Amino acid sequence: MNAPAAAGCFHCGEPLPEQPRLAIQVDGREQLVCCLGCRAAAELIEGAGLGDYYRFRTAAAPRPDAGGGGDVWATYDRPEVCGPLLGRDGEAAVVNLLIEGLRCSACSWLIGESVGRQAGIVRASVNPATARAQVAFDTERIGLAAVLRSIAALGYRPHVLGATDTLAVATRERRGALKRLAVAGFGMMQVMMIATALYIGAIDGMDPVIREYLRIISLVVTAPVLVYAGRPFFAGAWAALRARHVGMDVPVAIGIGLAFGASAWNTLAHAGDVYFDSVVMFIFLLLLGRYVEMLARHRAGSTAEALLHLVPATALRVAGARSERVPVATLSAGDRVLVPVGECFPADGVVVGGSTEADEALLTGESLAVTKGEGAAVIAGALNCAAPVEVRLTAVGQSTVLAGIVRLLERAQTERPRIARLADRAAAWFVTRVLVGAALVAALWLLIDPSRAFEATLAVLVVTCPCALSLATPTAITAATATLARAGLLVTRPDALEELARADTVLFDKTGTLSLGRPRLERVTACGIGREDALKIAAALERSSAHPLAQAFAAIAAAPAVEVAVEPGCGIEGRVGAERYRIGTAAYVAALAGPRPATLGEAGVHLGAAAGWLARFELGDELRPGAAEVVRELESLGLTASIASGDHAEAVGAAASALGIGRWQARLLPADKLALLERLRAGGARVLAVGDGINDAPTLRAASVSLALGTGSALAQASADLVALRGELTTLPFAVRTARRTTAIIRQNLIWSAAYNLVALPVAALGWVPPWLAAVGMSASSLLVVLNALRLARRPSPQRGDRGRPLLVREAAAA
Repeated sequence: MNAPAAAGCFHCGEPLPEQPRLAIQVDGREQLVCCLGCRAAAELIEGAGLGDYYRFRTAAAPRPDAGGGGDVWATYDRPEVCGPLLGRDGEAAVVNLLIEGLRCSACSWLIGESVGRQAGIVRASVNPATARAQVAFDTERIGLAAVLRSIAALGYRPHVLGATDTLAVATRERRGALKRLAVAGFGMMQVMMIATALYIGAIDGMDPVIREYLRIISLVVTAPVLVYAGRPFFAGAWAALRARHVGMDVPVAIGIGLAFGASAWNTLAHAGDVYFDSVVMFIFLLLLGRYVEMLARHRAGSTAEALLHLVPATALRVAGARSERVPVATLSAGDRVLVPVGECFPADGVVVGGSTEADEALLTGESLAVTKGEGAAVIAGALNCAAPVEVRLTAVGQSTVLAGIVRLLERAQTERPRIARLADRAAAWFVTRVLVGAALVAALWLLIDPSRAFEATLAVLVVTCPCALSLATPTAITAATATLARAGLLVTRPDALEELARADTVLFDKTGTLSLGRPRLERVTACGIGREDALKIAAALERSSAHPLAQAFAAIAAAPAVEVAVEPGCGIEGRVGAERYRIGTAAYVAALAGPRPATLGEAGVHLGAAAGWLARFELGDELRPGAAEVVRELESLGLTASIASGDHAEAVGAAASALGIGRWQARLLPADKLALLERLRAGGARVLAVGDGINDAPTLRAASVSLALGTGSALAQASADLVALRGELTTLPFAVRTARRTTAIIRQNLIWSAAYNLVALPVAALGWVPPWLAAVGMSASSLLVVLNALRLARRPSPQRGDRGRPLLVREAAAA
């Protein structure tokens, strides 16, 4: 079985041509390659000091394009092409890629190391489980086309997510897997029917000529199954051995190779037993398990893929009294578009003509259509359900809400959970021990009963393949992430589910998180200035703030202040006319205006200048519908709820009382919230932080696990492990339950995998398991793990929480 691989190309494993003879020097030894493309790729890898790739890979590299088709990547140097495809991470541009031809963890290591060493690359991460990569780079030093060329030069084909129909790539992969599965299935059915006749004949008696004829037919049917359907196992095993690395394909290839070789020999020698039925059954069942795993992996990208396909290819751009259909890629912020009924909005914008209803279900999980009148914001990908509307675009391409959601999903898919990495290392350790154990079993049976040595050794190799151990975690994480995404909750970091399942304390922000963040003026107390003047000054200062409390002054006409400085958690300072003012907490204003007069209470929002105190504003806000129910559900799940807010004590206390939360703290700056979080963690608490504002970002980043509301600030969302797209808290208890179910299923899968191998290994070593039953057991264990994990995809609808009458919480009490 090794002859073809030994005579194959050192880089890709393909057969070597008669002429010309091409060779390269690797580790001081001459290695033959099949084409100029493989030679160039191998020389690039060796020249970059990445020769360890050939030692640790578990599958042959894909064959690179040797040229002749022109530079297919040059188009990505054009700003109008690459611009909409790139995200931003600080000063760096970020691109998400699907890597076709990525077959093992060594491939992902090679791509990450090779690309990461280039000038201008900030970071490169590759996830072998999802075949996705994320590359951050400095556009001043390297372009997108050069990044893609560097990956293609290694023999892989990168596809830019958002520019490529990744569905076609997945379809091509599925078709190849189905062809191999069909060949193996057809062969298994034929050989099993013949094996049934041979087993019955062995009991009731069969003419020797008929028996030998049936054996030869089994050999003829099994051979193509082994060569075609079983080729990936042999290619992977040979590459692993050549790299002096033991992968999971090694025991599989040894097992089916030995079984077929012994059966073929016995058939031609007209003596001994044959195991053709075990060979074809093992190949079929293993391919079936890997096919189910592949479907689970494709499902991991299906949500992001579905979101990408929401944006139409063209849109009706309005120019004066005319409209023309143009590519969506040519639209710019400020353009006006006409969106007919039944079409999706091409970009984010504001309705400027007409009224309609928009279906945002796939984006937010909200099943009901949302009314959109003039002035209402619409998001790219939402479906226009009721009437044509004219929209002024505010964000296009990678700046839209939809693009941000897709980036968050793809960021999660380019990383591997910590528990999955541990399982992979355990599986690699186990494979080596299995081979040693099989050798010991063979030696012992040769001493006890040589006639049973082959069957017992073969059963050990087959029954103990650690596929189930490697599949236990990633399939569960994938299914849970997809389920939460459909419920409107994005998991942006792979370890978030594990931490969420272990959380025992939830720390809420108040304004904009537990409350709606839509404050309104309840009372104005002016001091030495007119009420209207105080409101105009306050509105001018608040124009520069993104804090929810600033909305209370949004309806007041005033020119924005200049020389504005925002102090998170305290307030705003700026110049209006010739005077400098401060608005915010009493302590913050007192630093400019001096001691607070007795006529102005401590609570509320204060306004002052160097000349003295000017006014106090009392604001009211409503608690989020269902917030009380969410708190009760979380506490029933064993989480202790508490509030950490920058608001004054009266408002925080009123909210805590209405929600049934006994632990709360008020007047906390961002640093104070962070210190509180550290005290909780130092006391052994595993804290889930929930917030929405810029001042919540440090707490969200430092918590064991964090959730940001989709209606909150971009910084809060970037700092969080989970993002609630609808901007509601009602999915939070469902997320906790799902995380705990995921952890339980991972634990079940790992326990089952370990228990199965602990039982199967000694039973097979004792000779009690025939090879065909070993194949059934191994494949069944892998399928059981995958199907158990996919139970997470069948979710109940998250509870919507209390939809009763909203609670009104006074932001400020009378002095």
